[in-house]
Amino acid sequence: MSRDDLTWLRRRGDPRVLEFLERENERAKREMAELAELEERLYREFRDRIQEDDRSVPARRGEYFYYYRTEKGKSYRIWARTHGDPEGDEEVILDENELAEPHEFFAVGGHAVSPDHRFVAYVYDTIGDEEHTLVVKEIATGRHLPERIQRTAEDLAWAEDGGTLFYVTRDELKRAYRVYRHRLGFDPADDTLVFEEHDPAFHVSLRKTRSRRFVLVVTASAITRDTLLVDAHAPQRGVRRLLQRERGLEYDVSDGGDVLFVRTNLDAANFRVLRVPLEPDGIPAPFEAWVEELPHSPDVMVASVAAFRDHLVFLERENAVPHLRVRARDGSRPDHRVPHEEDVRSVQFGENLEFDSATFRYVLSAPVTPPSTYDLDLRTERTTLRKREHVPGFDAARYRTERVWATADDGARIPISVVYPEGFERHGDHPCLLNGYGAYGICYEPAFSILALSLLDRGFVYAIAHVRGGGEMGEAWHEHGKMLYKRNTFTDFIRCAETLIEMGFTSTERLGIQGRSAGGLLMGAVTNMRPDLFRSVIAGVPFVDVLATMLDPSIPLTVIEYEEWGDPRMPDYYDYIRSYSPFDNVRETGYPHMLVTAGLHDPRVQYWEPARWVARLRERRTDDGRLIFRTAMGAGHMGPSDRYAWLRDKAFEYAFLVDTVAPEHRDPR
Repeated sequence: MSRDDLTWLRRRGDPRVLEFLERENERAKREMAELAELEERLYREFRDRIQEDDRSVPARRGEYFYYYRTEKGKSYRIWARTHGDPEGDEEVILDENELAEPHEFFAVGGHAVSPDHRFVAYVYDTIGDEEHTLVVKEIATGRHLPERIQRTAEDLAWAEDGGTLFYVTRDELKRAYRVYRHRLGFDPADDTLVFEEHDPAFHVSLRKTRSRRFVLVVTASAITRDTLLVDAHAPQRGVRRLLQRERGLEYDVSDGGDVLFVRTNLDAANFRVLRVPLEPDGIPAPFEAWVEELPHSPDVMVASVAAFRDHLVFLERENAVPHLRVRARDGSRPDHRVPHEEDVRSVQFGENLEFDSATFRYVLSAPVTPPSTYDLDLRTERTTLRKREHVPGFDAARYRTERVWATADDGARIPISVVYPEGFERHGDHPCLLNGYGAYGICYEPAFSILALSLLDRGFVYAIAHVRGGGEMGEAWHEHGKMLYKRNTFTDFIRCAETLIEMGFTSTERLGIQGRSAGGLLMGAVTNMRPDLFRSVIAGVPFVDVLATMLDPSIPLTVIEYEEWGDPRMPDYYDYIRSYSPFDNVRETGYPHMLVTAGLHDPRVQYWEPARWVARLRERRTDDGRLIFRTAMGAGHMGPSDRYAWLRDKAFEYAFLVDTVAPEHRDPR
């Protein structure tokens, strides 16, 4: 093969492709063989830190309390419920372990219990390509109904009659694009098409409102999102569009019972919330009657809204820190921001299934605080810790967290979340793992990680660079890290690495970096730009053949992605993407040690992207450092579905990291 002729790796059916991948897997196994003991030690550390027999906090819906649990030695969750009392007799809804028995890979993409609590509908994937099969089970008898529906997406929603189910199907490019209505006991071939999204830049999702009044059909591109309403009590009426679609207009809906609350970027870059009156039959008032509920702030991003009968809860982000704001809908008292002790933290809405509830559940996590489930009394503003994930052997006093800031060349201040062992001194000789993502406006949450503990116990610094392209600092943070500003993501990450070195946290010889998917693109780009800055790189399922992929609309997600990366059929975008696409910018130079992973059935980043990148790196790099490429032959984008197999994969990656960055620290201190 010539130096640039690597297109054959895209031919999935070509026997040479499987031979190439298997050969690389064998090579990876050989090169990592000497680290087998370290890999096994890390795996045991990871496994010893999980509470293998565990149960989530039950969530009430009607007279039932729903939860999931895990059992020691079993790879998957068991979904269950009790009646009347959270500690009552258990009834199993779904045992994923039983369902997974015949399969190497098994993932339940989503499930939904019918309004009368009689049935559970669920979708599952057996190879990792995210094309699911939908089935319905009668909970009491364990009997599966005869209908099976293929090529569905993850989302499901029941109408209130208990016999009508809405689901979404995928097209030939795996885009979720059609919503169907199915009646239990009838042939799926006769299902009614409720909505079809014809624009290939949009994908469709479903959800049921907490009040159970509406099923919401959400159709979204990268920059435009709108919502259609289905009356859950009269599902045959079809869909009602809330607003006419307008390019760049984004809005989503929370049902307040007698009104809707619409979170939108209309005249509000960081979003605001509007209140929409409803007629008795559920028809929304015209736009002229909409009233502002929460105004826009240039400094605060409104990330999400949860509506209850008497209260609203807003998830806000300010200066890279999430906050919960509580509002009494009758205005009887001022808004309340829930106080948290951790300055560097992640806050997520928990399971809140009851519309009439005056209790709001949320989950807080921080680098030195395991995931903690709280119930907030919306009337008294008191919080109750319901559960903190037990991590055997973990002692928070042994670690410290702080937020430091890097300064980009254009003056932007970039937050970095940093964790290190107690007694740490900034003398610059510490090994470090710096993580990054920076795309789609997604926040890289500084959450607790049992994996990070194995590094911290070996003297590592563990850090997250919250670079532009993400959403940590509001919508402008995303806008200035996409399209023709994408290179900011890469230069931000480089400045974060340089800042950690300048501040004495680590050194070039001790610095490892890691990113997955779009974060894998980040790894490839910064490694091409500054191969001298890093000692070791882990690029998981990396989006690295950007130009070729974005030029091929037959690849899943390409058209959807134009509004994030740009359309390279336009000259300006072609040249810009070409300037950073990792595959197209591999140089004849020395590179850091590198570990690259792929999934054979990955629909998001096709296996050939990392395969082509690795092949070109092997041709052009001038050093003798490690370049390990491993493909999961029975999995997709997320890796193994088995929780123990997933931990083994991480042990493989971390053994590579420890050996290349801090070989003298194979054992914890």
